[in-house]
Amino acid sequence: MATLVALLVGLVVLVGSVSSAKFDELFQPSWALDHFAYEGELLKLKLDNYSGAGFQSKNKYLFGKVTIQIKLVEGDSAGTVTAFYMSSEGPTHNEFDFEFLGNSTGEPYSVQTNLYVNGVGNREQRLNLWFDPTTEFHSYSIFWNERHVVFMIDETPIRVHANLEEKGIPFPKDQAMGVYSSIWNADDWATQGGRVKTDWSHAPFVATYKGFEINACECPASVTADDIAKKCRSSTEKRYWWDEPVLSELNLHQSHQLMWVRANHMVYDYCSDTARFPTVPTECVHHHH
Repeated sequence: MATLVALLVGLVVLVGSVSSAKFDELFQPSWALDHFAYEGELLKLKLDNYSGAGFQSKNKYLFGKVTIQIKLVEGDSAGTVTAFYMSSEGPTHNEFDFEFLGNSTGEPYSVQTNLYVNGVGNREQRLNLWFDPTTEFHSYSIFWNERHVVFMIDETPIRVHANLEEKGIPFPKDQAMGVYSSIWNADDWATQGGRVKTDWSHAPFVATYKGFEINACECPASVTADDIAKKCRSSTEKRYWWDEPVLSELNLHQSHQLMWVRANHMVYDYCSDTARFPTVPTECVHHHH
C-alpha cells in the first residue's frame, strides 16, 4: 500500500512528467479575468448574474494524474455548477468531467462525473458527497493510464472506467488533453432537475482553489497525434510511473472504498437508466464496478 500511495502522489517521478502547486506555472485564465481573485496561494473564481469564469492549463497531457484542491460555493449554491475536467479538442474529443452541482442550503452537494470517448458522452454518474465540500478544501483527482481512468476524491476512488478494447469498446488513449475548471450558472438543469433556480441575491458565488498538481506526460503542440501515444508510453528506454504494474488496477482497499461509495452515496448511474438506455450500454455489461 505504501508503494501504491507513493506512486499515486507522484513521489516516483520518471521521464516526461511535471508537477507543481503554483497556478500560474501550469494554468492561465481563459475567460472573465475580472471574475478572478488571487489571495496568496488561493485562487477564487466568482459567478454573478453577469458572468462566470474559467481557466485552463497551458499545456496538454496524455496519461498521469491531475489534482486540484477546491472549496466549493458556500451557502445557497442552487443553480451553480463548478467543473473540473480534462478534455481534448475537436468533434471526436475525449473528456473526463467532475461537475459539482450546487443546492439549497442544508441539502447535500452532489458531484456528477461523465466521460466522452471519441465525441460520445452520456455516461453520467451522480453521487451525494459524504462531507460538506464548502467548509474546507478537498482534493479532486483524475488518474489515467492505458488500463483505466480513475476519478478520486481525497484519494478515494469514486469511479473507474476500464479499458475494454478487447470487447470492441473504444478507450481514450491517443488524444492529449488540457485541464480546465470553471464556474457557471446552470439553473436550467443543475439543481433538482432545474426546479430550483439560482438566487442572485446571494451572488457572488465563489469557488476557491489551491494545490494545483499535474504529474503527467506533457505533449507540446509540436508533437504529432501519431507520436503522442508513443511519447507517453513506457518502453525499454524509459519507464513512466503511471505504467507501473501496481497501478494497472485498484488494490483491494481501493476496491472496497469504491464499493462503499457506490453502495452508500450513488444517486444516479447511466448504466441502470433503462428509460434512457433500453439496451444496457456495452461497457456497463463488462465493467466489474
